[in-house]
Amino acid sequence: MRKGRSISASKTIAALLGPTLIAAALMVLLNLEAMPTMIEELSKFPMMIVIAGFAAFTPGLAIVYFRNRWTGGWPVLITVFGWLSVSIGLARIVCPMRLVRVMAKAGPAMHVVLPVADAIFLLVGGFLSFKAYGRD
Repeated sequence: MRKGRSISASKTIAALLGPTLIAAALMVLLNLEAMPTMIEELSKFPMMIVIAGFAAFTPGLAIVYFRNRWTGGWPVLITVFGWLSVSIGLARIVCPMRLVRVMAKAGPAMHVVLPVADAIFLLVGGFLSFKAYGRD
């Protein structure tokens, strides 16, 4: 029974996380040329970084609370993304000014980093969506 509930929770979270990752990837893909400017503009408003931190931290914490298992199989992706969300959110909340400096230095590398992150989000989002909405 416990394993069935774990898979059910995994599918529920995957049903939310998968399409969200796809939407984020599409936003970057469709605005790739504008992303450096958007990131630069964001760096001018550290409080927006803090708000974005809470927007990442809270759902990450919920994912980790309901699905923090490092067992084999596809559900471990949910745990990994939950902890990534918690970590990134906490960094944005606690160190917004340091992130502003990092963003300023990383600006030129965004043409490489964004497409790679975009591809990862599309692949993982598509996979999680398939697992959540596909037939067993």
